[in-house]
Amino acid sequence: MDEKKWRCADTVRAVFLKCFFCFRGVPGIRVSYGGQHTVQIGGRAHSVEEVTQLAQAGLPFAEISILDPDTFFKKELHPLRQLQDRYGITYLAHGPEEGNAWEPDVLRNKLLPHMRSVVDCAHELAIPLVTIHFWIDRRFIDEAVIQEKIGILEQMVEYAVSRHVVLCIENLSEKPSDFLPAFEAIHDLNMTLDIGHAELLSEANRSYEFSSACMDRIRHVHIHDNKGGNSPEDDIHLPLGRGTIDFVSILSDLRQKGYDKTITLEVKPEFVLAGKELIEAAWKDGNE
Repeated sequence: MDEKKWRCADTVRAVFLKCFFCFRGVPGIRVSYGGQHTVQIGGRAHSVEEVTQLAQAGLPFAEISILDPDTFFKKELHPLRQLQDRYGITYLAHGPEEGNAWEPDVLRNKLLPHMRSVVDCAHELAIPLVTIHFWIDRRFIDEAVIQEKIGILEQMVEYAVSRHVVLCIENLSEKPSDFLPAFEAIHDLNMTLDIGHAELLSEANRSYEFSSACMDRIRHVHIHDNKGGNSPEDDIHLPLGRGTIDFVSILSDLRQKGYDKTITLEVKPEFVLAGKELIEAAWKDGNE
């Protein structure tokens, strides 16, 4: 097949996969079972090998890491496409760490072009949603720096929109009040609610606060367990039920507020199916 025909076929394939993903309930599409809205549950994968484990387990999607676009195109794109074709698995993505959160010039000159390349990778694999860490906690970062960071974030979102990718900022230690100015400034910015992170640096899990203040921006959810704490070392990503998070009540809150999109279990692949069963049971109980 010549290059022109190959590119045409590849474009058709990408469109098909994006439509397939949307049909199965990925962000913005409502799926109904027995008259009740539900969610789609996938797992986190840090390598092609872990994607293979999730695909073989029958998970509908894997949330993959796109950290180095050059490596992605050279080593990962082809095997990930093969897994799509073989198992029907689809993908969401997680971008790289931001690096120095206090230096807007560094973020503008290094992270911004890097994130554009990450979005290009996502577009190539018909990935509809990318989650990023972009710390804007006013307890630790000066307001002037945060305002510059919001401007950088706006440029990231604009580029993502141009490539038909939804960009979501993930809560780390922030409160909803930290996110609201960014949401007000950036119409197309969305959020990944991380239930595990919401347990840290807080007396109570902040998931309830985020669902109350930002529900219209929550397009994706991460779930994992921990035992609380006040440092990054406490973000231990335990299997559900191994920590102290009341995920059943949090899921019930999200269901009652109309959440019907995707949930990624951010645990090791061998714990994903057990976690999926717990989420499905909690969701079903809430619907009864």
